[in-house]
Amino acid sequence: MCGLVGVVAKSDVAVTLYDTLTVLQHRGQDAAGIATSDQGKLNLRKDNGLVKDVFRTRHMRRLTGNMGIGHVRYPTAGSSSPALAQPFYVNSPYGLSLAHNGNLTNSAQLAKELYSEDLRHINTDSDSEVLLNIFAHELVQVGREVPTPDDVFKAMEGLHRRCRGGYVALVMISGYGIVGFRDPHGIRPLVYGKRINKQGDAEYMLASESVALDSQGFTVVRDVAPGEAVFIDVNGGLHTRVCAEPKTITPCIFEHVYFARPDSMMDSISVYKARLRMGERLADKVKRLRPDHDIDVVIPIPDTSRTSALELANCLGVKYREGFVKNRYIGRTFIMPGQSERRKSVRQKLNAIELEFRGKNVLLVDDSIVRGTTCKQIIQMARDVGAKNVYFASASPPVRYPNVYGIDMPSANELIAHGRTEEEVQTLIGADWLIFQDLEDLVAAAREGNPEISQFDCAVFDGHYITGDVDEAYLKALEEARNDAAKKQREKSRKQKHDDDERDSDAA
Repeated sequence: MCGLVGVVAKSDVAVTLYDTLTVLQHRGQDAAGIATSDQGKLNLRKDNGLVKDVFRTRHMRRLTGNMGIGHVRYPTAGSSSPALAQPFYVNSPYGLSLAHNGNLTNSAQLAKELYSEDLRHINTDSDSEVLLNIFAHELVQVGREVPTPDDVFKAMEGLHRRCRGGYVALVMISGYGIVGFRDPHGIRPLVYGKRINKQGDAEYMLASESVALDSQGFTVVRDVAPGEAVFIDVNGGLHTRVCAEPKTITPCIFEHVYFARPDSMMDSISVYKARLRMGERLADKVKRLRPDHDIDVVIPIPDTSRTSALELANCLGVKYREGFVKNRYIGRTFIMPGQSERRKSVRQKLNAIELEFRGKNVLLVDDSIVRGTTCKQIIQMARDVGAKNVYFASASPPVRYPNVYGIDMPSANELIAHGRTEEEVQTLIGADWLIFQDLEDLVAAAREGNPEISQFDCAVFDGHYITGDVDEAYLKALEEARNDAAKKQREKSRKQKHDDDERDSDAA
């Protein structure tokens, strides 16, 4: 999962991009980057790390230009090498920079086509570089010296014909404009907005979440439609076109469960309201299964579950308390590369307030259970500070299947609920009682915000991959490439190469 922002304005945009990336930091803490265009000249800064660490004053001074794109990343493909930080760049045609969120399910086939048929070279194993080169090739086919909006849209039609998966991206065409586009199913989110500057000129922003626009004084115009491209030229002209055969919109429901900020709107659905409704429906299930429950207090596992936990407590008529203090400087644990690192980070990330647990029957609430590492340790933490019974509620159903559309849940065997019953998961995490949200209730909680959306991408819960091109062979290959052991080996190889390069440099 990544965060994207693109701005076309009438003055330098570097500070706006930087400030927006800090708002989107929750979508990726692995790497950050900004590319700007100043009268056709590209300026680029990217590296591993948080936004505040990647960009210093000297970098910001070089990022001149009235249009640019930014990216925050955590790795769902390849390694965490600095070479994979975005935006990516190719110089032909025109000079193109790309920031991408999602995953191409046919990336391997496309990479072969780029090499053998399109005669373009790929430097990394990132599907983002593949996507950029596909667009570059399609734009070359148009063959104009100066690209028009029609040229951009024709290239986009070619891209959609070739690419499969869940993806959104921003491409900056140096000196000409920025185009943002969304996959034909609308799996990954993208929104655009407008503001009027002091001189009365229109300025535009494209971003992953509406909160990014809010933070910089842009008014949301609307979400980008599935298969639609939005091109903003360097002069501030806005052009839109649906460039792919219309599909049924199927947004990723995990955005509402976990990734998006609660103050965002996605496809006209308030993330905050959706999470409130998740809490209501979870409370209804508790009442249905245990009308005589003995829960003394509801405690959220910060931060994402707070909204659902609060509403669940209200509906049950039970006290809501903050029982954990969070260290804000530890990243999201299920994103981390290995089990040992995840286990260590949980204790660094959370500390229990003993007074809220001692002698009580506690219902802990989290947004989801993925690998089970976090909740198992948190349950033990609750017992260590004196909880009488520890119950656990998940605001979403059991995560049983890999995600192939841009969320780092690639290996089924690393998912605690895969191939197990809810009772078996309960035993493994050490809870006295475990309750999961029903899938139909989760979908209803999100859909109530926008009844026009008839379905969501729920593949991690039900194993139904909406693009229709994901089979057992694909999932097996994905698991072999992206499980913890494979990631650890790639990181070891990267470190070895770095050390070898250092020794060669010293010897020279």
